Amino acid sequence: MAFKLNKDLVEVAPDANPPVCKIMDHGKYLFEKKKKEKEAKKKQHVVVLKELRFRPQTDDHDYEFKKRHAEGFLKEGNKVKATVQFKGRDIIYSDQGKKLLNRLVEDLEDLSKVETPAKLEGKRMSMVLAPSKGPGS
Repeated sequence: MAFKLNKDLVEVAPDANPPVCKIMDHGKYLFEKKKKEKEAKKKQHVVVLKELRFRPQTDDHDYEFKKRHAEGFLKEGNKVKATVQFKGRDIIYSDQGKKLLNRLVEDLEDLSKVETPAKLEGKRMSMVLAPSKGPGS
């Protein structure tokens, strides 16, 4: 029958008793499947991790500037990694770094949630903020 219709005989369920087969155009089926996969790939959003670097004595203007960048990243649906870099003897100001990161969390609490809390790793204190809503919200 498949040969007469100029189509393919495709085995759908080989484990069934008797095996189930279907008469269809296999090339067209593969094309439609690829088309659906491509369409689904277009609609998905890849989350990117953006990093903001601070110093323990970051000035208010610089802080506001970087905070605005963080707001933009979160609105786009990206995660933000805020890092306070300590150099030399700056490590004695680790409490200032913690305050700076907590201030950032408070300022961005309507746009984000803390994914990874502030943690000191060597001479860097970092935390990750994730957007609380999807992209473009």
